[in-house]
Amino acid sequence: MAVLIISSGIFQACQKEEGKTGAPIIVKSNTQYLKFNLASANQLTISKDDKNGYSITTTGGDPYIMTEEISKARHADSVVLSFEYKSSKDIDRLQVFFGPDIAESRSLFGPLLSASSGWRTYSLIMPKELEKFSWGKAGDILRFDFGTESGVNLAIRNIYFRKMNALELHAFEEEEARIRQEESIQRAWEEYLAKDYASKISEVKIDATTVTITGEYNGDGAFSLCEVVPMDTLVAMKSFRERTPLDSRSFQVTLPRFVTRNGLNYDRLLSRWVIVKEGGNGLLIDSHARYPDLIAAQQSMPPGVLKSKKGLGGFFMNSFASDLDLLGITSITINIPITAMMYTYPAANTIEHEYGGRRYYFSRNYLNGIDEALRLTASREIVVAAIILIQKAAECVDPEIGRLLQHPAYTPEGIYTMPNLTTDRGVNCYAAALDFLASRYNRPDNGNGRIHKWIMHNEVDAGLTWTNMGRKPMMIYLESYLSSMRICHAVTRQYDPHSEVMGSFTHSWSEPVELYSSKEMLTAMQKFSIREGDFQWGVAYHPYPQDLNEPKTWNDTRATFSINTPLVTFKNLEVIDYWIRKNENRYLSSQKRTLWLSENGTNSRSYSNKDLMEQAAGFAYAWKKLSLLEGIDAIQWHNWIDNRTEFGLRIGLRRFPDDETEPGGVKPVWYAYQAAGTEREDEVFEPYRSIIGIRQWNEIMHNVIP
Repeated sequence: MAVLIISSGIFQACQKEEGKTGAPIIVKSNTQYLKFNLASANQLTISKDDKNGYSITTTGGDPYIMTEEISKARHADSVVLSFEYKSSKDIDRLQVFFGPDIAESRSLFGPLLSASSGWRTYSLIMPKELEKFSWGKAGDILRFDFGTESGVNLAIRNIYFRKMNALELHAFEEEEARIRQEESIQRAWEEYLAKDYASKISEVKIDATTVTITGEYNGDGAFSLCEVVPMDTLVAMKSFRERTPLDSRSFQVTLPRFVTRNGLNYDRLLSRWVIVKEGGNGLLIDSHARYPDLIAAQQSMPPGVLKSKKGLGGFFMNSFASDLDLLGITSITINIPITAMMYTYPAANTIEHEYGGRRYYFSRNYLNGIDEALRLTASREIVVAAIILIQKAAECVDPEIGRLLQHPAYTPEGIYTMPNLTTDRGVNCYAAALDFLASRYNRPDNGNGRIHKWIMHNEVDAGLTWTNMGRKPMMIYLESYLSSMRICHAVTRQYDPHSEVMGSFTHSWSEPVELYSSKEMLTAMQKFSIREGDFQWGVAYHPYPQDLNEPKTWNDTRATFSINTPLVTFKNLEVIDYWIRKNENRYLSSQKRTLWLSENGTNSRSYSNKDLMEQAAGFAYAWKKLSLLEGIDAIQWHNWIDNRTEFGLRIGLRRFPDDETEPGGVKPVWYAYQAAGTEREDEVFEPYRSIIGIRQWNEIMHNVIP
């Protein structure tokens, strides 16, 4: 079987005919085969089998190896990296780096390398990367990273670059056309946000059975009110599902809230509405679309009130749960991967939930762990934010849920996926999961615990890794993300009138960590909110130090005090505090949006006294800043406990649970965290001033340069 992927786009295909991708692959006699540099092997064993073949066994979580330098320049037409392989297991994160300069920014991920007992051909089409990285000169090298799993036996042979065949060339041209179309949609979104339309929808109101839309159109001609559902791309629409002719310039239209479409009982709570005008070239948008402004809640729930700025990230029940009291915790985050517990069929020991005319089922065993944690936090009036995650299809407990919710443009480098909101069944499935959680964790008796805030997915400015829908122009990606946020806002507000959704971002600010920067995304989110009806969203920011391994964040060179700083880390929290407090970024231009530092910590490189003290000094530095910055509402320290799977970091308040000397033992940063915000703060923080290199704490505060 041959595997074909176009790396810079989304095209993936498998050909079932052995060794073919639509046309015979002819290997020339003078082909330059790549050879591995055996001495460069990391966390793998390798032996040479024959002239161009190798046997590899991975021995750790980061197995990789370099090639030897190529002896002659690559031909300009040779843009397909191809090899034959056999593998004992699937490798779902094959990554290729373009040396001699090895960096994440000079790499790409390939598709799944499927387990196979027989030889298969694997091909990766990469003309854009080869051009971008100027790769192919004599002396250049590649690095192959073979996933993240130990114990994989892999045979690989005949690694070389070749010319595209006819099928590959056709696929590449189709991919280029798709990219041009998406660039056109990106420009259309930019024009849409910049335009002042003559007509306007001023309010959308939702009650138990109806939707009421109020607005005004201006100009001559025939105007209609149209519905835009989550599956629609507004700026590319030529026709609309439902049109209501408008007879009066000032109008108020009331429509049924629920309608039957494609076998589903669709809730128009999820829709937005737009005024269109009939023109010579068809229907033209004549207003910005508008989402619901007022959503009638089914019950009254008290808001969650923060009692301090001190919180924990990624809370779960374990033997150290008493830290909630010992540390004075008043807020937590909790991870909820909905695809780890959701089924389309009545699996054993599940709870049934009906939504949109469909039945879904949720694992009681999985929910028991969430219930136990949230009952504990509710009993202490701790404010809770659930982090909503969507696993890639291969990891979902029900493959059908994976098929429904994995985004169709998902690519293999993604750890999680953007939810699939491109189909009505995908939207219904996603909304059903949110409806189940909101109804379960927003009860007047707090019988199952309470969720107050909803952090939507993870680090979307690093979306290729953490919320993947492929490589998309920023506006296309962001509009999908906002659709996810809007659905959650609408669904959860039915059960809690104070419910709040939050966007999740890395410490990137003006410079992208992958494809987008936090600042450009947040600025565009604000523009969408102004144009389409504001809603109460907040920011869940992750201001880790510049180097996550280095706790001395005060030395971060890429964190400045300019509003256009490349990064926002603990060093320059003043910048995001300044941004969140500006009137132009407030909810309805009046109320400051919530800002949580929802995932962040400083690292102890080891458990030596020096490293532990530097970790605690990093926290003390951060706390002294954020405690004075009114725009920052809370910090949730991550990790609570050191985690072996956290990329080699030791950023917890406690040691590894399986540490040989002190399993789960408290570190100096634990005591610093306990003292923060109490009368013992300055006493406990005293040793850290000399590590930071200051005499007084006020020396760390700075003004922002607009």
